[in-house]
Amino acid sequence: MRRAFPIFAVLTAALLSYAMYEALVAAPTEKTMGDVQRIFYYHVPSAWTAFLLFFINFVASVAYLVRRSPIADAVAVVTAEVGVVFCTVVLVTGPLWARPVWGIWWTWDVRLTSTLVLWLIYVSYLMLRRFSSSGQTPVLAAALAVFGALDVPLVYFSIWIFRTQHPQPVIGGGGSIDPSMLRVLLINWAAFLCFAALVCWSRYRLERLQRDVEETQALETLLEPRGSR
Repeated sequence: MRRAFPIFAVLTAALLSYAMYEALVAAPTEKTMGDVQRIFYYHVPSAWTAFLLFFINFVASVAYLVRRSPIADAVAVVTAEVGVVFCTVVLVTGPLWARPVWGIWWTWDVRLTSTLVLWLIYVSYLMLRRFSSSGQTPVLAAALAVFGALDVPLVYFSIWIFRTQHPQPVIGGGGSIDPSMLRVLLINWAAFLCFAALVCWSRYRLERLQRDVEETQALETLLEPRGSR
């Protein structure tokens, strides 16, 4: 595994570079929006990746609530952290696209608002994990994660349930996209998935190491003679 990590890191860096070239140079310019449409190649894959990470967080949180597995808890923490990063990219790139296209940075559209709520829920999750020292923190955080995951379907299906300014999905939603643009979109998503996996892999190893150190320190404190404390 240790040998595989640097190889995977190099391959991911190469794929990210190629994806950037495809998005910014090779992809055709959209006729109506022009070059601002290229934000689409980062906005959409970031959203898809965030949704996937939050789904994994949901599964890991349920597993922790059922089995109290420390591995599941570590996976939940890691995927929440990385998921928040990608969700932040979504919230930043969205207004960057909206300003020249809609003429406004932000509108309280259902899709936008529900995405912001999703981000706030998982930021709250991370703050709970970071600042609470209670023994029940993992349980409370897992319950919050399960609640937060319920917002993901709302974000995705909001454009069908409510009237919204947000464009229709380009895949399976009635939207249309040039095949060459779809190819670039999928290349970028593959690059984002590899990058997310790389970061999660690294962060998981660090999380497990940190927990091992904390357990060792707690055991040493417990075994330390009372007179020497």
